[in-house]
Amino acid sequence: MAVPKRKTSKQRRNTRRSATYKLSMPGIAECPQCHAKKLTHRICAACGYYNGRQVIETEKPKKEK
Repeated sequence: MAVPKRKTSKQRRNTRRSATYKLSMPGIAECPQCHAKKLTHRICAACGYYNGRQVIETEKPKKEK
């Protein structure tokens, strides 16, 4: 059975393991109703629509003078 000749240092071990812990960007898409940025597979926080249907009621933004 193969046995390591020297102890693997913490730095070498952690460098090897670091490739599996990379973070990825979340999927961000444009809402087809209001064209606001939203996470994919989520209800749009701006208009309340998901998959072409209104799921929740949202307050309409007040127009500034």
